[in-house]
Amino acid sequence: QGQLDESGGGLVQAGGSLRLACAASGRTFSNYAMGWFRQAPGKEREFVASIRGSSGTTYYADSVEGRFIISRDSAKNTVFLQMNSLKPEDTAVYYCAARTQWRYGTRSPADYDYWGQGTQVTVSS
Repeated sequence: QGQLDESGGGLVQAGGSLRLACAASGRTFSNYAMGWFRQAPGKEREFVASIRGSSGTTYYADSVEGRFIISRDSAKNTVFLQMNSLKPEDTAVYYCAARTQWRYGTRSPADYDYWGQGTQVTVSS
């Protein structure tokens, strides 16, 4: 089975930037969509961004549109999330997600089969 490992989280002041990386191992995920989700204490896991494997089409939650950018390096089996203009409400554990078969949807946790362990992002005011 494949494994996903997130990195790049940390503490940042409001208005600052962070770049998260998700490195996949064990198998290749480049043919299918990958995504980022986040979960704050006491809240449901929510969609942040996704990118399709073939077309490269990207999708974003309304709350991060214009501030976050998702990208991938298929040769390195890695997906990134560039987070700019961070706000305190962005504070959460961020999870990388992947799948190994084609599906239409990319915005639901149920659309994915593999998950990373999560990386903490804390934005101070």
